[in-house]
Amino acid sequence: MIRPQIAVLTGDLVASTRQPADRVDAAMQALRQSAGQVAAWQTPPCDTRFTRFRGDGWQIVLTDPGLALRAAVVLQATLGARGLESRMSIGIGPAETLGTTDLSDAAGRAFELSGQGLDKMADTSRIAIAGTSVTEADAMIADLLGERMGRWTAAQAQAAALQLAAPDRIITLAEVGKTLGISPQAVNDRVRGAGCGTIASVLRRWEALKNRDNRDPAP
Repeated sequence: MIRPQIAVLTGDLVASTRQPADRVDAAMQALRQSAGQVAAWQTPPCDTRFTRFRGDGWQIVLTDPGLALRAAVVLQATLGARGLESRMSIGIGPAETLGTTDLSDAAGRAFELSGQGLDKMADTSRIAIAGTSVTEADAMIADLLGERMGRWTAAQAQAAALQLAAPDRIITLAEVGKTLGISPQAVNDRVRGAGCGTIASVLRRWEALKNRDNRDPAP
């Protein structure tokens, strides 16, 4: 039996040992909440089963692998708004089990690829991606996204986390401004500085390509 492809995102906070425990806990709670929003992107909505590991580590699962890069960007932006970062490794492949109460006892190729990818990542890297359907171009896109996000200010990351958090529509400047309590012009300054227009375009095209590949798999 051919098992469906899933995406597993495994990450750990950068320089977490320099942070007080309450700040690490707050970051993990923010990731958990953001992962809950990511769950609603999928059709049908599906729990990402956010699981915390070893204090500063975390993991989620997506039944729609095409959303993996957007999820990584939004989760990174969520942390960036708090002045923090995470390395993130995406593994795409089948799963044998998604675990019992959480992902701590999950198993399968997607989990192996995600974990191995994180182990191999340089301290300065932010996003890695691997899998049987993953191309070198996918890996280069992940590298470029990670490099771009590494230059965000906290204010830019805060705006990006909101504007990029919908794969099915464009969230307006007015909507983001209402949430943040600032003017649309102020939002525009932040999202332009963050490169959100280009990032959104890349994510939409990547998602469309992956959805097409899933509908028309290679023989």
